[in-house]
Amino acid sequence: MKKILFLTGTRADFGKIKSLIQILEAENEFEVFVFVTGMHLQKIYGYTLIEIERCNFKNVFTFENHTHETTMDLTLAKTIEGLSGYCKNIKPDMIVVHGDRVETLAGAIVGSLNNILVAHIEGGEISGTVDELIRHSVSKLSHIHFVSNKEAEKRLIQMGELEESIFTIGSPDIDIMFSQQLPELSVVKEYYEIPFKEFAIVMFHPVTTEYLSMQQYAKTFVDCLLNDNHNYVVIFPNNDLGSQFLLDAYEKLNHNVRFRIFPSIRFEYFLTLLKNSQFIIGNSSAGIREAPYYGVPIINIGTRQQNRAVHADIINVDYSEKNINHALSIIDRHRIQHSDDDFGQGNSAELFLKCLQKSDIWKLNHQKQFKDS
Repeated sequence: MKKILFLTGTRADFGKIKSLIQILEAENEFEVFVFVTGMHLQKIYGYTLIEIERCNFKNVFTFENHTHETTMDLTLAKTIEGLSGYCKNIKPDMIVVHGDRVETLAGAIVGSLNNILVAHIEGGEISGTVDELIRHSVSKLSHIHFVSNKEAEKRLIQMGELEESIFTIGSPDIDIMFSQQLPELSVVKEYYEIPFKEFAIVMFHPVTTEYLSMQQYAKTFVDCLLNDNHNYVVIFPNNDLGSQFLLDAYEKLNHNVRFRIFPSIRFEYFLTLLKNSQFIIGNSSAGIREAPYYGVPIINIGTRQQNRAVHADIINVDYSEKNINHALSIIDRHRIQHSDDDFGQGNSAELFLKCLQKSDIWKLNHQKQFKDS
C-alpha cells in the first residue's frame, strides 16, 4: 500500500486537489493523508478547516504555520519544520503539492530533501509576480508533474524536466465545475443570506512585489466599487503580504446594502455564485481559469495575472480609478463566449488515479536529472 500525503494551505488549492484526494481514498491500494495548514486555520479568513472536515477524510493533520511576523520566508520555515516532523512519523511514499503558494514550496523542499517523491499539480504555468518564482522552483524540486495542458508540459521540458515525468491530466477544478455536486443558486443564496437578484463577484488579492503601493491600490479599488451601482459579493483576499490593506479598505463597505462580504465561501458554493454572476472583478485566478469556462465577463486589474494563458475576451485595466470606472461602465454590455482553453475534460481525478496505479511512476529516479534540449 502506497502512502500519499496531500498538502493544502488555502481554500483555493483545496478546491483543486479535493477530487484527487477523494478518488484515492476510495482505493484500497492507497493510504491518504492530508496536511492542513496556512489560511485554513486562521479565523479571519473563515477557518476553512471546517470545509475539509466536512469531507470526512480518514487522516487529517493540522499544523499552525502562521507567525506574528507575517513574512513569507518565516512562514516557509515554519511549514518546513512542521511538515518534516509529520513526514518522519507517517513516512509517505509521495507528497502531492499544488500551484505556487509558499506552503507548496515547503512541501517540495521537505520531499526532495528526504528522498520522498514529490508530485506537483499545475506546474509549468505562468503565475506572474513572486508566485511564478515559487511555482517554477517547486517544479525543479519535484519528481513528477501533473499538468493542465500541453503548453505547461512544453515549459517544463524547456526547464529541463524529463518528458517521462510529465502527465497531462487537465485542471482538477474543472471536474467539480461541471459535476453534479454544485448546489442550486437558491440554496447558496439562502445559506449565505445573499439578497441580490443580480450580483457581481469581487476577488482582489495583494501583489507582494507591489507591497508599497497596495494600500493605495486597495483604496482606489474600493472607491470605484462604491461609486458603481452593481451589487457585489466580496470575498476576502488570500493572506499574502499586503492583505491587511485590503481588509482595512473593505471596512468602508460594511454597512452598504449593495455589498455582502465573506472571509471565505465553500468551493462548490462559490462556483455556483460565479456561474450565475454578472461578472467578476479583481485579480483572482478564478477570473482567468474558471470564469471563462462559464462565459462570465471579467475585469482583471493590475499585474497579478499578467501573461496567464487564456483565450477569453477579458477587460484588462491598470490600477487607476479612471480605467477601473470605465471598465465598470461598459461591463454590462460585455459578453464573452465560453472559453476553449485546454484545461481538461473534467476527468482529471480519473487520469490522476490511472497514473498512480501504473508501476512506472514509482520507478522514477529520486535523483533529479536535467535534460538538455
